[in-house]
Amino acid sequence: MARAFVFPGQGSQTVGMGKDLADAFGAAREVFEEVDEALGEHLFRLMQEGPDEALTLTENAQPALMAVSLAALRVLETETGKPISEMASFVAGHSLGEYSALAAARAFDLADAARLLKLRGQAMQSAVPVGEGAMAAILGLDLEAAEAVVEEAAQGDVCAAANDNAPGQVVLSGSAAAIERAVTIAKEKGAKRAMPLPVSAPFHCDMMQPAADAMREALGQTDIQAPSLPLVANVTADLVTAPDRIRDLLVEQVCGRVRWRESMLFLKQQDVDTLVEVGAGKVLTGLTRRIDKEMSGVAVNTPADVEAFLNSL
Repeated sequence: MARAFVFPGQGSQTVGMGKDLADAFGAAREVFEEVDEALGEHLFRLMQEGPDEALTLTENAQPALMAVSLAALRVLETETGKPISEMASFVAGHSLGEYSALAAARAFDLADAARLLKLRGQAMQSAVPVGEGAMAAILGLDLEAAEAVVEEAAQGDVCAAANDNAPGQVVLSGSAAAIERAVTIAKEKGAKRAMPLPVSAPFHCDMMQPAADAMREALGQTDIQAPSLPLVANVTADLVTAPDRIRDLLVEQVCGRVRWRESMLFLKQQDVDTLVEVGAGKVLTGLTRRIDKEMSGVAVNTPADVEAFLNSL
């Protein structure tokens, strides 16, 4: 059986994240210092002190979450004396976590990942005027049922299934009017819950096209290497290793669906039985149990988690 390292996306950020790692391990502190230097700002201070609303801003949350993931990974590599390619067989990341996964697998360096995610956050935030877009979580409907909700709710507006996270957990994205209709329709179709999400932009739908264009230009100027182990890409739920294809899929990902459920089931088909969530929170670990009860998920984001992982090797 095999192990995959997975990297969390937006929503996992909390003020104080990464502090325990930085206090305990010099390798973690080095990562936070490198990210601050790449961005020319004190992001780690913001992560430690807040305020929460500043950390939650997309342009800050995205590089901050990547920094915690890479700090945790560097600690694991330092403590084991092994590169990621000797601890895992695959990597994957949820939305922005795909950049963390690629940086972890050495497809691009830490500084480039930080700058790309800062730009990605800014571009996604500015792509749609505040109030014009929205997102909603639909619980208790499968993807097919959620797509039926999308079709009925669109009525000429943008409406899409943005994240297929787990069985019975689909996130919709689009115009504010369409998402408001979708919440009502989903409840009528038997959803256990249908609730608007407190996000500042409608991610992973066609309204993000200006952000996709910005990332196409930025990624075109970024050196991308073949990763040291294969990535399961969000938009294909399949393996990718070719740098040009990685670049194309990262652009497509801005407007495309995060096919997380399918990606994890694909990993199971590759004999992966353990998913190691590297970074802030335990969102992906929780989703693992819902996707397939035969797969186990463990989170690594504190010194105690690091010790437990080392003991499991």
